[in-house]
Amino acid sequence: MNLDLLTIEEARGLVQSREVSATALTEAHLARIAEKDGEIGAFLTVTREPALAKAAAIDRLAEKGDPLPPLAGVPVALKDVLMTRGVRTTAGSKFLDHFVAPYDATAVSRLEAAGAISLGKLNCDEFAMGSSNENSAFKPVRNPRDTTRVPGGSSGGAAAAVAAGFAVATLGSDTGGSIRQPAAFCGVVGMLPTYGRVSRYGLIAFASSLDHVGPLTRTVKDAALLLEVIAGRDAQDSTSADVPVAAYSAECGRDVKGLRIGIPREYFAEGLDAEIRAAIERKLDALRGLGCEIVSVSLPHTEYAIPVYYIVATAEASANLARFDGVRYTSRAEHAKTLAEMYRLSRSEGFGAEVKRRILLGTYVLSAGYYDAYYRKAQQVRTLLTRDFQNVFTNVDAVITPVTPTAAFKLGEKTGDPMEMYLSDIYTVTANLVGVPGISLPCGTNKEGLPLGIQILGKHFDEATVLRLAHAVEQVK
Repeated sequence: MNLDLLTIEEARGLVQSREVSATALTEAHLARIAEKDGEIGAFLTVTREPALAKAAAIDRLAEKGDPLPPLAGVPVALKDVLMTRGVRTTAGSKFLDHFVAPYDATAVSRLEAAGAISLGKLNCDEFAMGSSNENSAFKPVRNPRDTTRVPGGSSGGAAAAVAAGFAVATLGSDTGGSIRQPAAFCGVVGMLPTYGRVSRYGLIAFASSLDHVGPLTRTVKDAALLLEVIAGRDAQDSTSADVPVAAYSAECGRDVKGLRIGIPREYFAEGLDAEIRAAIERKLDALRGLGCEIVSVSLPHTEYAIPVYYIVATAEASANLARFDGVRYTSRAEHAKTLAEMYRLSRSEGFGAEVKRRILLGTYVLSAGYYDAYYRKAQQVRTLLTRDFQNVFTNVDAVITPVTPTAAFKLGEKTGDPMEMYLSDIYTVTANLVGVPGISLPCGTNKEGLPLGIQILGKHFDEATVLRLAHAVEQVK
């Protein structure tokens, strides 16, 4: 039996039946990490002893015949922007190289309560800023499907860990596509919940109005199962929504006949790889065969999404990262002689080039004389983008688009041109600006054997329809 490619249901079932112990399952994944991750670079910290202790506790429950929690014995791993009590938490930055989190993020504590076994912390672009996972201060992550290529970013370690068989599922964060784009590049499933559906408490903030926590898994149903566990109101996050959490996994397998699917013209314009377009069209043909109605729609302000995103996101990053100053929990410059010099040297030495670039951009658009011209205007256009989606969703149940313009690109291919790198997110940033749920799932491979992705976006808090449709897309050829 290959324990490296199990789904959540399969892993939990084996533990529940005592066919495989949680300890054996955990050891198998730890052994694979030790054997293969030197080539991939997905992990920054492996928590071997705590994982084995948790597995032993699950085994004791199973031996007594007690009912097991929903993720009992399932090996998972966490993007290193999620606080994990007593574990090194770096956000992929030298600034937090030695920081040990004093508490758990809400999503992490809910996984723990559900019986999941955390194997460690996953590599990411520094402070979640990047589209290729080449901005990590420690090492780049390589795509398990082709190690000469990027896994996507910023949750590249989270996507690579699932694709490489290091964990059954992972948690990532998505500010402009950072779950969905790596999922597409690595050939796994990545879910963006509605803004407010999953608590951000304990997530190291990049851009507070855009950040989402979500799962990366092997199947759509696994994403649904994980979302059931982590979703829901949290009193410690004032932006989390008090909206009932549906039985998302029950949506997988429901009939999709009669659903109206919108295809936005703006997402299928020049610049989209022909093989991705063809792969999506094949899935649309299959959905027609299942009784879905496919209609052309327009999201007319789409062309402004990238500039709006890189104003709003950098402005919020500039404010959020002001707390990293060398005073308390971050690394401190050793040779500073004054307080001002300590701030300046600590930030200069602690932050990488991409983080500095975004802080400077954000500080500029928030500065006196430029706030109205840039930040205020971007927020006004953000409202227009939101209205575009509201109008479309009066006529359709979901929208289908590409995830990325191309398949995974080569390591180093875009690092010299920030604008070209930013355009990697052209199909994903709008969902974050608008706050709607979405999912990326595989829809085939190109002639080089690289995974291709398809994106489904839904109405606010209608993850049920997104997952229902995604499961249908996953099943059809």
